[in-house]
Amino acid sequence: MIYRFGSYTLDTKLLELRCDGVICAIEPQVFDLLVFLVENRDRVVSKDQLIDTIWQGRIVSDATLSTRVNAARHAVGDNGKDQKIIRTVQRRGFHFDADVTEEETSTDQQSGAVKDSQTIAKASQAIRFCTTANGVRIAYATAGRGPALVKTANWLNHLEYDWESPVWRHVFEGLTSKYLLVRYDGRGNGLSDWDVEDISFEAFVRDLENVVDAVGLERFPLLGISQGCAISIAYATRHPERVSHLILYGGFALGWNKRAKTEAEREQGAAMLTLMRHGWGQENPTFRQLFTSQFIPGATKEQNDWFNELQQISTSPENAVRNLQACGDIDIRELLPQISIPTLVMHSRDDARIPFDVGRRMAAAIPGARFVSLQSRNHLILEDGLAWPKFLKEVESFLETGTGRN
Repeated sequence: MIYRFGSYTLDTKLLELRCDGVICAIEPQVFDLLVFLVENRDRVVSKDQLIDTIWQGRIVSDATLSTRVNAARHAVGDNGKDQKIIRTVQRRGFHFDADVTEEETSTDQQSGAVKDSQTIAKASQAIRFCTTANGVRIAYATAGRGPALVKTANWLNHLEYDWESPVWRHVFEGLTSKYLLVRYDGRGNGLSDWDVEDISFEAFVRDLENVVDAVGLERFPLLGISQGCAISIAYATRHPERVSHLILYGGFALGWNKRAKTEAEREQGAAMLTLMRHGWGQENPTFRQLFTSQFIPGATKEQNDWFNELQQISTSPENAVRNLQACGDIDIRELLPQISIPTLVMHSRDDARIPFDVGRRMAAAIPGARFVSLQSRNHLILEDGLAWPKFLKEVESFLETGTGRN
């Protein structure tokens, strides 16, 4: 069946959501939720009915359900404030408010959709999936032209949403102007599978191995940002013959839990985990703003709003906690002296999330690494700051010469 509402087409045969003919990337469970709401648009659907249908009766928290509903809203251009398409009915459930027309799927329509998909893949990023040895589906994307550059997944990723975001868009546009950028959503995150047993540092490294093998890359530079630095380092020491350059920004060799020196620091980490469990999935962004203010304290209101939304749609409260715990236990200090690949390390001088000295000490332990400090207090690189043009120039120069600028 094909359902049409506004500029959107929901195709249950091809398992596709399209907007003006363009395929929208959507996580499978969110797609199923959207179909269920559309098919039952003549009534209010209760939370229990959604859970019974989408999760087959498994125990699911309100925060997880809210996260999936908000992801469905975002996929169809809606949001939790306006609720023009998916409306929350207080104490009863949800109602699909848009006018819908439906039609049977024909062979010609299926063929046309495939042609649309091929055209879109040439014009923009192409999203595909690979499957790990234990059956986890990892979403990855390629965009741009030129030599390959692989960006390792960091904590908060969403292949589709990031590209639209004023927090990340300039980074991807800048890199794809010269390189074939390969990036992916880590397990439990974005468009990759959320319901996974293993969320650990070792699993993160295996996901990177699966992605580069799926793309068919033999030798390539690696870009790691934040926790992606540790993953990149682990991969580079295991497969030095496949990594040509190592670019590390805002990274650490020792996770927050391992870095804690006092009881007060450990209690702060535990408090963050508690906030995640109880506040991450709420539509009110107050709890998530605590994290946003660490990642991008110099952000505009628009950037703040986008990052708050990213946190909610990119992962569930449970997975956010598990991911933060896995990051906290990272310790790759013994790998640093083993790196034999040209390495560029960059860190913002007043980074509010990962202290500057953490990045400086990591660079000092890597033989021959070039260290560059950036003038910023943001953990992520915003477009309107001084750090962004310097970051891009350093990356381009390093990839051309292997040493960076003098």
